[in-house]
Amino acid sequence: MNVLVLGGYGAVGAEIVAELRDSGDTVLAAGRDPARADRVVDVTDLAGYRDALSTVDVVVNACGAEDLALAEIAGEQGAAFVDITATSSYVEELERLEPRAPVLLSVGLAPGLTNLLAAEVHASAPGPVDIVILLGAGEAHGDAAVRWAYGLLGKPLTDPEGGRIRNYTKGKRFELPGFGRRTVYRADYSDQHALTRDLGVPVRSYFGTDSRLATAGLAALTWLPALGGIASKVHPPGSDRWLILARGQDGTTRHAHGRGQSHGTAVITAAAVRAVRDLEPGTHHLHRVLSLADLPAGRGVDLSD
Repeated sequence: MNVLVLGGYGAVGAEIVAELRDSGDTVLAAGRDPARADRVVDVTDLAGYRDALSTVDVVVNACGAEDLALAEIAGEQGAAFVDITATSSYVEELERLEPRAPVLLSVGLAPGLTNLLAAEVHASAPGPVDIVILLGAGEAHGDAAVRWAYGLLGKPLTDPEGGRIRNYTKGKRFELPGFGRRTVYRADYSDQHALTRDLGVPVRSYFGTDSRLATAGLAALTWLPALGGIASKVHPPGSDRWLILARGQDGTTRHAHGRGQSHGTAVITAAAVRAVRDLEPGTHHLHRVLSLADLPAGRGVDLSD
């Protein structure tokens, strides 16, 4: 396939480009910098973006831009659209589109791998599911990912059973393989909303990092969100290890782990790109398209019970 990756030379985008090329696809890294881009694309210039889609089969949005027109124009040009966003409000807007080509959401580690783990747990033990997202604080995350995480400070999310709660509150302790008992906090990842609707049970997402200090810092800063801009400039201690876990009400658990959030996101995204061209026009979520069994072995996403 011919794939255009928006933000294709960024922290996540470059990993996606490499993973797709390893699979044999023809991939163009797109962005505004002609020194780093295979195809120069400014996503604020929609006419130029449209022109860039000639001969493209799939567009992957890894640049952090949340503009419905990117998906709409891709569909008009006959290209499928894959978005790695975790923003709940943007996902809801994309779900209301009537695109002319397939749009695939819930792609990456969280959402994405979280959806697949939660769906498998629910299939084995029907009932509410808790999702834990533990990311490596020491990894050099891209600017868009950092802005997103700190942008949740002080903002509310809707609980699946009603009510509004503040991000990075409602701490809960989990036994996390390889990390021990950790307190993690509610965060407004889009996976929990799509899964609550599709599985018909409450699904809640919890977030933390491998650094206890950094995790506690987010929980404190959510009451002082004005300091988030300063805190986001400080690189906390930690590693590049990540863990994604889904646990059912009866204790049934599945988890996955690896090193490098960007690489893990790329592995899931490459699997999504391979699947999207066979979908019908419309908006889809990864847990309705793939299962854990469809993920490639030996690529750095290790699955465990």
